[in-house]
Amino acid sequence: MPRYRMLIEYDGTPFVGWQRQANGVSVQGVIEQAIGKLTPETVTLKGAGRTDTGVHATGQVAHVDLEKVVSGDTFRDAVNFHLEPHPVAILEASVTDESFDARFSATRRHYHYRIVDRRAPLALDRHRAWHVRKPLDVAAMREGAAVLVGHHDFTTFRSTHCQSRSPVKTLDGIDITREGEAIVFHVWSRSFLHNQVRSLVGSLRKVGDGSWTVADLAAALEARDRKACGPVAPAHGLSLTTVEY
Repeated sequence: MPRYRMLIEYDGTPFVGWQRQANGVSVQGVIEQAIGKLTPETVTLKGAGRTDTGVHATGQVAHVDLEKVVSGDTFRDAVNFHLEPHPVAILEASVTDESFDARFSATRRHYHYRIVDRRAPLALDRHRAWHVRKPLDVAAMREGAAVLVGHHDFTTFRSTHCQSRSPVKTLDGIDITREGEAIVFHVWSRSFLHNQVRSLVGSLRKVGDGSWTVADLAAALEARDRKACGPVAPAHGLSLTTVEY
């Protein structure tokens, strides 16, 4: 039975998230429905990351097992045809070894978070960035990010609904750059807790606007208490950009 590996991009705005759910339309669900138009089999798509409601992806990876054997390009084009009009696209597809698992074979995941700090409202970036009206100090946020990188108990920056068995994670890096009016956070690690990236960005924003010092951020991390977290950044500024294997 061939296993197909897919590279996927999507606009998360109309979806309840990646994972199939009973209360709305999911990315996983619409792709499974599209594949279902090609085969009578019941298919289950497995993704590298379970992005939340409103979160986007330019580099999601998933795999699916099928009985039918076709070329990767034929599979990609056929699935994309049946995905219309959903804002989801299979960028690449290939037959891979059965030992490959989109989730468990991953060695690192990369997310980008975008903030636009200007007075005027967002038009083109309305669903692609967090609009912050107060100018942010990128240098201060970089200093704060250095506190968060490494092996820590991230209870403060973990959703109360997180199902991970441990709050201890190794955060490999946070790179913060200004690109015109946008501030881009590049965050990478082998794995993340539920809402971890958005929680970190929300707290770093407080450092950027001067309402927290770097010492305050360090104290929040050491508190190991969800109540010590800053406001969680909204979902629409977040994108899963790369999964390494």
